[in-house]
Amino acid sequence: MLHVKLMKPFYTKKEDHLIKFVFAYQYFSIMKDDELFHFIPVEGKEIVVNLNTFQVENLSEVFVFQKGNRFIRLPLYQLLLVSDIHTHLQAILQEERAGLLEVNDQAKQEAEEAIHFLEKENFNRMIDYALSERNEEMFHHLLEEQQNGGL
Repeated sequence: MLHVKLMKPFYTKKEDHLIKFVFAYQYFSIMKDDELFHFIPVEGKEIVVNLNTFQVENLSEVFVFQKGNRFIRLPLYQLLLVSDIHTHLQAILQEERAGLLEVNDQAKQEAEEAIHFLEKENFNRMIDYALSERNEEMFHHLLEEQQNGGL
């Protein structure tokens, strides 16, 4: 059995429901019979995961590992079968998911601030409208609402 020693994407790229983990030199290595083989991007260099199903999409991608003048060529489906790569992929996906949640929280906060700003602007326009229409009742009602914690 092969053991993944290090597996860190060089960069990640999200496209719709797919996330691509791209690997480079020194970011991916495996142990085979107590020997360390380093990834070299001569053929395949990315793992594509469907975020809806959490399935690897590019199983035929061939990864090459090197130690000195010896090489190991493994299609991704075989690497998934004969190594503990699943554990490392799960950890990477959890990090990505946490990052996405953080971005979602930030986007939600920014959206709430924008909505509050727009509601306040709209309220001010309603006051201006009441003044331009000389509608005292509407004007006093809006001012009262503003003072009571409205906008």
